[in-house]
Amino acid sequence: MATEKSWQSRIGEGTDALAQSFVESISYDRRLYKHDIAGSIAHATMLAKVGLITDAERDKIIEGLKSIERDIEANNFKFDESLEDIHMVIEAALIERIGEPGKKLHTGRSRNDQVATDLLLWLNEANQQVDAKLEALCCAFIRLAERNRDVVMPSYTHLQRAQPISAGAEALAWCSMLSENFNRGTRFQLKSMESPLGSGAIAGTSLPLDMAATAKLLGMYGPPPNSIEQTAKRDLAAEFLFHLSMISMHLSRWAEQWIIYLSTEFSFIKIADKYTTSSSMMPQKRNPDMLELIRGRCGNVYGDLFALMTILKGLPIGYNRDLQEDKRIVFRAYDTVSSCLAMATAIVESANFVKENIEPTLERGFLDATSLAEFFVTKGVPFRTAHQIVGSLVAKCERRRWRSSRWNSSTKPLKPTDRHPWVRTFIKRSGRGMSSPDIVVPGRRAASHLKINSRPGRNG
Repeated sequence: MATEKSWQSRIGEGTDALAQSFVESISYDRRLYKHDIAGSIAHATMLAKVGLITDAERDKIIEGLKSIERDIEANNFKFDESLEDIHMVIEAALIERIGEPGKKLHTGRSRNDQVATDLLLWLNEANQQVDAKLEALCCAFIRLAERNRDVVMPSYTHLQRAQPISAGAEALAWCSMLSENFNRGTRFQLKSMESPLGSGAIAGTSLPLDMAATAKLLGMYGPPPNSIEQTAKRDLAAEFLFHLSMISMHLSRWAEQWIIYLSTEFSFIKIADKYTTSSSMMPQKRNPDMLELIRGRCGNVYGDLFALMTILKGLPIGYNRDLQEDKRIVFRAYDTVSSCLAMATAIVESANFVKENIEPTLERGFLDATSLAEFFVTKGVPFRTAHQIVGSLVAKCERRRWRSSRWNSSTKPLKPTDRHPWVRTFIKRSGRGMSSPDIVVPGRRAASHLKINSRPGRNG
């Protein structure tokens, strides 16, 4: 265990065990090790470029950092809690391995700009992983749509039956909603970020650092316009939490709909038994617990967003230790959403709409009322007049307890050969984005329609 911290010379007493345990962050910020090492390699390279260390010292530092990274990945590295955080743990290990050159690595930087840089590098990587999981889920919905393109089902507004749609079109609706998150994710690409590295503790340094060179080495846009603001800035972390909150909200809405569809009252959809549970008391139960947890965990992600916003709202313009908590919050929300996306993908891959349960219900709720009104429009009747006519017919049918198969004034149901041409208007809803079976085109075309493969920043 380390006996003295890097700042210990200023403080008269050693930190006791309670305080040490209270302030440490290595228990959770250790996941930044790759990003911290990448930032340190860029910083050492820049220090050699401007002549603050020699090329030989740079090479020793870089090799030492890479050896630490290898050991961490091989699970052959001890994270010392007494050193508080990932930055000091890696620096202490580097000094132990290479001696004096390791002591020069911190030249011109502070843990304040160091952690701000690490967090941005992590956000970029985390967003790429979220993107990959989102894409996997969207593709699962596309495959579900293709499997069920010929299943006709009711759509709902106000949870009341609205119009007939293809089940495949509804599956693609979730894909379309989720794909909107890709555009928001472009905010977290390195090429659009300013690099805090070199801003120091708050006011920069008198040393001749080349912050533009460091930013370029890290793949970032450039140095920040203001070091004071940059060392305390967590705007992108807050935006990432909002991004995760939106994804979680989309997942929660989908989970709620499928929970309803899985109920005995609907029985519209079937998922694999392995994604359900039963009851400890009621042996007949088949509960959609995984979907319920996806819905429930949305609240946790919302809470994480508000937790960070609440921390930030009280901070003056400079680094404060409150900001140590940002990583605990962001990591937790990321882990939650990542697991929910993976579970959602598995559930969708296992799912199918149950045609034999859905089709017998289609004549309930006058699903074809709008199509009848639109048929009248094709015969020259103004839509408002057609709307009134069909509304009156629906009211009359309800009074007589008729279904929509008896739109004529007869007391006998219409024969299949008597059915009006407006019934076929469902098939005619084939414009871009509409809900007939024609919207469900094979895999990559559907992905193209939903901009999965062509979203900004996908290839560059």
